[in-house]
Amino acid sequence: MRDSLQQRVQQLGLELPIPGQPIANYVNHAQSQNLLFISGQTPQAEQHPHLLGRLGDNLSIEQGAQAAELAALALLAQLSAALGDDLSRLQRISRLGVFIAASADFKGHGQVANGASNLLVNALGEKGRHARTSVGVASLPAGVAVEVDGIFELKP
Repeated sequence: MRDSLQQRVQQLGLELPIPGQPIANYVNHAQSQNLLFISGQTPQAEQHPHLLGRLGDNLSIEQGAQAAELAALALLAQLSAALGDDLSRLQRISRLGVFIAASADFKGHGQVANGASNLLVNALGEKGRHARTSVGVASLPAGVAVEVDGIFELKP
C-alpha cells in the first residue's frame, strides 16, 4: 500500500494547497541523483500571498510561526507533486531553509522557523527531522513574512 503525503497531512486536520507555479525563470523542483531541491515556497491562502509584513514591525512571533507553517505546507504540496504523492520514495528531509522578513532588531527567528519545522516533523515523523537555517532578510516576494525551501533525500 502506498504511503500518501496528502493523507498524512489530512490526519493533522490540514489540506495540501494546490502547488504554486513559478513566478519567474526557475522550476518548482530539481533532482540531482538522490537529492530533490524544492524552490522557496511562501504562505498562501486561497492561492494568494498571506501574512504580509515583517516580524518585529507589524507581525508577532505567533503570526510568523503561522506563516512558516503555511509555507511548509506549500513545500509539502510541491514534494507531493514531485513524488506522485508516494511518500515511500522519501528517505528524509536533509535541510530546511527559512527566510524571515524582519526588522533589524528582531531576534525570534528560531521561534518563527519552528512553525515550519514542527509541521514537517508532525507530518513526516522521523523522515521530517532536518538540519535548518533561519535567517532574517529585509524583504521577500509579494511582501510575505516567510519563505521556506528544502533539500530532500530520496530512496535510490
